[in-house]
Amino acid sequence: MDFTYSEEQRMLADSLRRFVESEYSFEKRRRNAREHGSFDRGIWSSLAEMGVLGLAVPADHGGFGHGPASQVVVQRELGRALVQEPVIPSGVIATAILAHHAPAALQAEWLPAIASGDKIFTLAYLEPDSRYRPEVARTTARKAGADGYVLNGRKSVVWHGAAADTYIVSAMLDGALALFLVSRDAKGLAVTGYPTMDRLSGAGLQLADVPATLVTTNGLEALELGLDHGVAAQCAAAAGAIERLIEITAEYLGTRKQFGKPLASFQALQHRVADMLLQKELALSMAYVAAQGLDATDAAERRRKVSAAKVVTAKAARFAGQQAVQLHGGMGMTDELEVGDYFKALTMVDVLLGDTDLHLERYGEAMAA
Repeated sequence: MDFTYSEEQRMLADSLRRFVESEYSFEKRRRNAREHGSFDRGIWSSLAEMGVLGLAVPADHGGFGHGPASQVVVQRELGRALVQEPVIPSGVIATAILAHHAPAALQAEWLPAIASGDKIFTLAYLEPDSRYRPEVARTTARKAGADGYVLNGRKSVVWHGAAADTYIVSAMLDGALALFLVSRDAKGLAVTGYPTMDRLSGAGLQLADVPATLVTTNGLEALELGLDHGVAAQCAAAAGAIERLIEITAEYLGTRKQFGKPLASFQALQHRVADMLLQKELALSMAYVAAQGLDATDAAERRRKVSAAKVVTAKAARFAGQQAVQLHGGMGMTDELEVGDYFKALTMVDVLLGDTDLHLERYGEAMAA
């Protein structure tokens, strides 16, 4: 896989950089989180127009059909600005599941809607006692009529669940895991949204005889594929966030003075910034590894590379966030600077889409396989 930017990728990256610098300032991001639940319909439409939401959607369904390498380019730029809209849940995870596992009729119905931004999808697979494990589900499905199904159960920590129009829900059907589509306005569905520590939003779902459409009975394979695509995108976004956080920190050290000298002139602080740079390069390299893993034909190889990338990137993200807060001194502990937003977002890298313990276990199982 060639990770040198093509001319098209360079133009896309430059366009996104200009867009987020003008439309995603610190003040606008805070206001978006405070007043709109971290979702701005205008920003979402702009992302769709730029091709971000349809990047991985096949061309015959209104998208661009780009592979994982282009996703690294896009997510790196979005991560630099901490873009809050549900690009990864809808444009990456849901797209991967539907494009690879949904029947042709469902693909024709829903993939164009994802690419255009008309519909927002997210994945509801976690439950209160599942501990990140996709195969664990107490939610059940049963047939209702000739082609319909109804779901009963509870889903928790649904990423961007409050903004979604449609949920991909995992449930047990005849003793095996299956995936279903559930509309936000479905009868019997109760959605409870809440803010999260990184200024995003989550939701809990309560399902009581909720009508649903079957996506696939091969639920575990489809779910793991979608999550792996999400993790790869998350790693690239984290690398972009670390990159921007280093720039913010370097600027602060260059302007803040102590003993009549800029903080940037002190060698000990220079070394700490250098350590942050090393972690950024490590995170970006692992984002490439994860993207490469998505092209693997062997599922064990894909899981090995993606889980390795998740573990290393989460560690790098945590280190960079902590160092940035410390290098800002007392100001780093306040809510006045955007360093705190980056710290919170980078801290959440470890717990979103499976924590370090889970991915270390997956990595070990993939190595054994």
